[in-house]
Amino acid sequence: KFSKEKGSFTVVLSGGSLIKSLRKLVEPPYVDAIDWSTWHVFWVDERVVPKDHDDSNYKLAFDGFLSKVPILPGNVYAINDALSAEGAADDYETCLKHLVKSNVLSVSTATGFPKFDLMLLGMGPDGHVASLFPGHPLVKENEKWVTFIKDSPKPPPERITFTFPVINSSAHIALVICGAGKAGPVHSALGNSQNSDPLPVQMVSPEGELVWFLDKDAAAKL
Repeated sequence: KFSKEKGSFTVVLSGGSLIKSLRKLVEPPYVDAIDWSTWHVFWVDERVVPKDHDDSNYKLAFDGFLSKVPILPGNVYAINDALSAEGAADDYETCLKHLVKSNVLSVSTATGFPKFDLMLLGMGPDGHVASLFPGHPLVKENEKWVTFIKDSPKPPPERITFTFPVINSSAHIALVICGAGKAGPVHSALGNSQNSDPLPVQMVSPEGELVWFLDKDAAAKL
């Protein structure tokens, strides 16, 4: 739809098991039916490690998906792994601002933050999304587009991450959550429990459409 309407499709990936959910796209008939030349690929968060490191979200996506489809290498926006966490976050935000100027990325008229066509998000067993963890001050960051964390409760400690205003300016968000270990936070977010301090996953509230994709285990407590 986006490729036809505007000649580009901006999609944001995350780490974890999410790349496995894209495996059908690399098989016929899908692989031949998609206009890959219009795709622009980003990451909602990234670990500040070399791109060939096993902790790299880029490596995960490259090995499982990007190396198998003809997306133009120049349209894949990985972090600069030669920079510090702070430098990499600033560099990534600068990259996004250039893409807004060149009309690859649109901007939300409501918020002024970049508006991605589709964001694919996972969730951790503690309810975190991107590298925005429960109780961490970055959850409340509302000015920067991309920020950095040096004390991630989950290793590796140094990461860059999109902020909630960017996440929530998206046209479409798919939250893909699998496994029994996620059933508690799914219930907190979607069940009728009164949670005074919302989990990060409960703060995902895009301008556009939000769809939750759960397997039976993740939905077990609903």
